[in-house]
Order: sequence, then C-alpha cells, then structure tokens
Amino acid sequence: MNILWSEFTPWTSLVGGLLIGLSAALLIALLGRVAGISGIAAALLQLPTWSSVKQWGWRLAFILGMVAAPLLWSLFAPLPAMELPSSPTIIIAAGLLVGFGTRMGSGCTSGHGVCGLSRLSLRSLAATLSFIATGAITVFVMRHVIA
Repeated sequence: MNILWSEFTPWTSLVGGLLIGLSAALLIALLGRVAGISGIAAALLQLPTWSSVKQWGWRLAFILGMVAAPLLWSLFAPLPAMELPSSPTIIIAAGLLVGFGTRMGSGCTSGHGVCGLSRLSLRSLAATLSFIATGAITVFVMRHVIA
C-alpha cells in the first residue's frame, strides 16, 4: 500500500473528527439522544405520530446540518474531487444494501461506532466489528474475486 502524501489531510481529518465527536456529545448532553444517522433519517421518513412530531425538528436540523456542512466548507476551501469508481446502478444498490444492513444491525457506524463505543457498549463493539469485517470482505471480493 502506498500513501499519496499529496492527498493526505491530517489537519482537516482531525478537525472533522473533532466536529463529529462534538456534535455527538452535544446531542446526547442536550437532548439525551444518540447521534445515529440511520435512526435519525429513518424517523424522518416514517409517517408522523404525535410523539414523533415533537422530535421532528431536531432530526431535520441535524440532517440539514450534514448537508450544509460541505456547502459552508466550500466558502473557505475547495471541496475534494469526487470520483465514482462504479456505475450509478452499483452505487444505488450498495446504498440500499447499507440501509438494509443498518436496519438489521439496529444502527449504523455513527450510532454504534462513534456513540456506542464511547459508552463502552458491547453490542456496539460487536456491531462495529461486523461492519469492519463486512467492509473488508466486500473489498476483497470486489477487487480479487469479481474483478
């Protein structure tokens, strides 16, 4: 493996990680909620009930903040170039599989990996290890078996 030092961004990566940690800490401190993106987004897509309407505002603000962050970043620095190494059909299928997996695993990498591990949750440890193993297996199959 070779590191492209011209593409290595330790400072922006550090700041991004700190902002993710800060947002997760603020959400749990202020609202008592875990910053699991799949759960936040799924709740916005469900038919609203009276109890969910009260939760709708912060969920929408959280998702809009994630969408607005790159736009805000682009005011100060150029966004990194994005390259899609597969066809749009494969990207959509992969996204649907990830969504299905987050429902099966009762959470995603942000909920389990960031918030769950910081709370020393064994369930989140098992889920995060499963995410990493599945990703490694997928990369191996895509690069060495299919390709």
